[in-house]
Amino acid sequence: MKRTRQDVISSLPSTATRRALGEGDAPGAAQAPLVDLAELEREAGLSRLFDLHYASMLRLATLLGADDPENIVAEAYYQIYRKWRKLRDSSSAEAYLRSVVCNLTRMRIRHLQVVRKHVETPDASVVPTEASAASAEASALLRDDQRVLVAALRKLPTRQREALVLRHWLGLKESEIAEAMGISCGSVKTHTARGIAALTQAMEARR
Repeated sequence: MKRTRQDVISSLPSTATRRALGEGDAPGAAQAPLVDLAELEREAGLSRLFDLHYASMLRLATLLGADDPENIVAEAYYQIYRKWRKLRDSSSAEAYLRSVVCNLTRMRIRHLQVVRKHVETPDASVVPTEASAASAEASALLRDDQRVLVAALRKLPTRQREALVLRHWLGLKESEIAEAMGISCGSVKTHTARGIAALTQAMEARR
């Protein structure tokens, strides 16, 4: 289900806005005399961050292989909400958001890999789930070359996939990629080069 800004914002635990509007207090209770301006500023900043980067973060999680990218991104926004007062500016917030999406997706993929090792191979006669049907529909909309490329991308080691997505889909600089992945610029170059070589081999093998 597609999430809107209000879906994400309303899931956060803040009450500052409701207090400012005189809502959320029990009948007869004294209204808070002062509004937490820092809290209002945080909510406004998070709202701007959602408008600017939600779509790109969703695309990032999807390309990194997340099976539920919308929940990954929603959790990332919740984490940045909690850390907001420690961030220096909006650019720091964006960089932190990218890093959290990468980390959460990486953790989710590792979890799924562990689960799959302990689950028997499903019977081919089982009716596909709604999620798998939606995935098949999305794949059908891609051009053949794109499907091959995305399939090859998802088979890459996690770090190589992250480096390529951040560099060639998001257009980040090496220093920004290094910050998002928590590695050195030299490691970014290594993972990118190996990823490109693997993708090139996959595409050439298809011809």
